[in-house]
Amino acid sequence: MTDKKSGGPLAGVRVLELGSSVAGPFCGRLLADFGAEVIKVEVAEGDAVRSMGKRASGKSLYAASIFRNKRMISVDLKSDEGRSIVARLAERSDIVIENFRPGTMERLGLGYDTLSRSNPGLVMIRISGFGQTGPYAQRAGYGAIGEALSGLRYLTGDPDRAPARIAASVTDEVTGLYGALGGMMALFARGRTGRGQVVDATLYESAFSLIEPHVPTYDQLGVIAERAGARLPDSAPNNTYVTRDERHIHITAMGDAVFARLATAMGQSELADDDRYRTQLARSANEEVLDDIIAGWVRTHVLDDVVAALNEGGVPSAPIYSVADIFKDAHFEARDMLLRVPDDTLGTVVLAGVVPKLSETPGAVRHTGHGVGEDTADVLAEILGLGAAEIAELKRDRIIVASPTTPSIIEKEVS
Repeated sequence: MTDKKSGGPLAGVRVLELGSSVAGPFCGRLLADFGAEVIKVEVAEGDAVRSMGKRASGKSLYAASIFRNKRMISVDLKSDEGRSIVARLAERSDIVIENFRPGTMERLGLGYDTLSRSNPGLVMIRISGFGQTGPYAQRAGYGAIGEALSGLRYLTGDPDRAPARIAASVTDEVTGLYGALGGMMALFARGRTGRGQVVDATLYESAFSLIEPHVPTYDQLGVIAERAGARLPDSAPNNTYVTRDERHIHITAMGDAVFARLATAMGQSELADDDRYRTQLARSANEEVLDDIIAGWVRTHVLDDVVAALNEGGVPSAPIYSVADIFKDAHFEARDMLLRVPDDTLGTVVLAGVVPKLSETPGAVRHTGHGVGEDTADVLAEILGLGAAEIAELKRDRIIVASPTTPSIIEKEVS
């Protein structure tokens, strides 16, 4: 492990991040937020994430967030010299994250068997669509593709419409979470054995894990779960309702005691003693009628009054927020979930806060995502001991991109 130069529980852990798009970089971002030294390797034209989402002042806003806290280097993995640089960095790292198609790392001479010979404690987090083994291993995959195969997409949306998607890279990020968790468990095991291992995290399996209750249900009862819109079946009441001012609120009162509180907040406490609604099983059997009763009450009030009544009554509920609503919410602000971070191009940009929150060794956002090759020269000098002349030659030969806009060993020594 490296010297503990930065705060956070992962200070001293060095991570080499390869690959592109969302799942791998999100995994690396999680580790970087908690103090790991994450070195991301990009191609000269930049990671695909830089062309996703919106831009401001010519800068990718997605990259500003998902590349935060990382050291950004650009190395040509198609060249022998570039692969040698990456192998030497891996030799000095604790974790390698990669999300290429299975077999790519081996073809590059950077497979786990090769890298672990010189670094037996190395942990490799391998993120792919369908896994390193199995008949689908070589299929191309993105988060949405894994989600489709997993059964999760089949359950998403309204019952009278085609399967929908959430307008966010949910499966990629869930897979990144599993990858990070696997990496931490592998480091923990290494503390006992001294040896690293491979973490095989897949998009389709990560999404599949989210439909857990439907697996034994199909096995035992032959029931195929279907799309149910905003409602969670067999968990009544658990649905979204429309207020008089045309706002949406989700109410969950599936527990018997909680439902009694909802009935009281609605001024209909007798519902809690009605045999049709007294228990969860009974409510689920009569959820259509019950939803109509709740919807009727909600519809007669404006959102603020519904929220106030339910909060006072201790009923779990929340208005359906847009990102604009989030920016106005005092709780997000108080919990540091809207971080104003300085940026050379944007001046200041608001990024999502660090999750989860640790009481003694919290994570932090130290800087926004750097540009392509912004840290190449410094990383190669500090970690591999390359001199200014060697770095300049690699740059001339286009083996690396070393940003001229940021002071580095090249400019410092030449000037």
